[in-house]
Parts: sequence; C-alpha cells; structure tokens
Amino acid sequence: MTEETTETLYRIGAGDLVVGVSGFTVRPPEARKKPRVSSFLDANFERILELKPDLVLGFSDLQADLGRELCKRGVPVYLFNQRSIAEILQTVRVVGALVGRAEASEKLADELTANLERHAEAAEKLPRRPRVFFEEWHEPLISGIRWCSELVELVGGEDVCRESREHPEAKGRIFTPEAVAQRDPEAVIASWCGRKAKREKIVSRPGWAAVRAVVDDQLYEVKSSFILQPGPAALTDGVEQLARIVAAVARGEKLPPPRPGDLRAA
Repeated sequence: MTEETTETLYRIGAGDLVVGVSGFTVRPPEARKKPRVSSFLDANFERILELKPDLVLGFSDLQADLGRELCKRGVPVYLFNQRSIAEILQTVRVVGALVGRAEASEKLADELTANLERHAEAAEKLPRRPRVFFEEWHEPLISGIRWCSELVELVGGEDVCRESREHPEAKGRIFTPEAVAQRDPEAVIASWCGRKAKREKIVSRPGWAAVRAVVDDQLYEVKSSFILQPGPAALTDGVEQLARIVAAVARGEKLPPPRPGDLRAA
C-alpha cells in the first residue's frame, strides 16, 4: 500500500512476490503492471482479498485505519512508520526478513549506506554550508519530514528549520512564511507531495522579496517521487539531487531550470 516497500522488494529480487501495489507506484516501472489496490489513504479491500495476500505492507500512522480493517478481515499486516535515515535502512532490512530475503536486504542496506557515506565525504570538501529551506507543502507551509532534513545536512546544507524534524506529524512542521523569511535561507528546495511546485507561489509570499534564495534565484524542485518516499529512492536519486543543489549553492553557482519559468532542478 506504499511505494517504498514495493521498490525494496524489487531491489532484493522479490518482485515476483508482489501481487498488488499502491496507485502512486512509479518505481520500478515494471511494478506499475501489478494490480493497483490502494491510494495512500484509501484501499480497495475487496480487491486485496481477491489477491489472497500472505502479507500486506503499509507505511505511516495515516494508514492505521486501513491496516486495522484488513486485520479485521483476517489479513496479516505490517505497518512501518520510518521517519529517519536510520529507520529507513532498518525498514529495508525488515522487509527482506519478512519475505525470507534477509541476506539480500542486508546487502541493499549496506549499498545505500555506502552511497550516503560517499555524499557525506563530498560535503566535507564544500567551501561552506549554505542555509537551506526544504518545503514539503506550500499552503500551509510545511518543512521537510525528518529524513529530508537529515539528507539536506548530510550533503552539506544547514536546514533552517532543523528543529521541526522532531515532529513526525505534518502539523508539527507548519511555519508561517514570515517565520521562514526571518531565517533567510540561501536556497529553497520544494517537493510538494504529488504536485508540481510553482515559482510564483514561492516568490510572492509575505516577506520573501528580500530572502536570499529569492534574490539570488536559488529556487529548486525535487519531485516527490524521488525524495518523499522513505525508501531506496530517497537514499539514491533523491540524495543525489540534493547534493547537486547544495554543492551549486555552496559554490555560488546555479543549476539550470528545465524550462523557462520553472524552478531550477538537479
């Protein structure tokens, strides 16, 4: 019922065990051929029962009601609730253990860890650590969930809303535009969950005309499918894009926008 467990299963050679996926699944592409049985907040319980799964995997307290209903219908459910980099790596290991592929999932976790270490080493060579605001949503303005904050700092940035990583729920990460403006981020990285980020929405916020990121046009987008899934995507393609952005800002450079008027991208 969530994308990152599907990607993990395919990465450890267990894609043949997957009988149904979330409708938001994009990684890997071949998984999209599987029956789509859920969104993030809803599920087709009858379709899931028709597939006769031995196990249903989900993520987040927001899927607790879905898990409860499936349990009442006699389906085994394992709900993860990972929020940090360490918890993402542990989830990879647990997913593999649950399907009898513990060795393969341990190898994957080690590969992901080595990739993070490579980025951390590269960050140490940057000339400075730029101030970064990572935004997960725009109205209300929500800062990045914990693994996003940790990844920003791992690749050499300083998260201007670092304290919010202690709040797993979105309501604990809401800021007024004025409050973020006072912290004067040098770069803004937007990843609006399931929606294209809009430059005009960012630059028109109250008090943002003088924000360094706006003045220097260091406004970026990382698509949510790369960074807001707490699994392999965030620790590979997601962190790679964050690293390119932070390195460019640290060096006083700018990455190009995909099209005129769009936010810059890595």
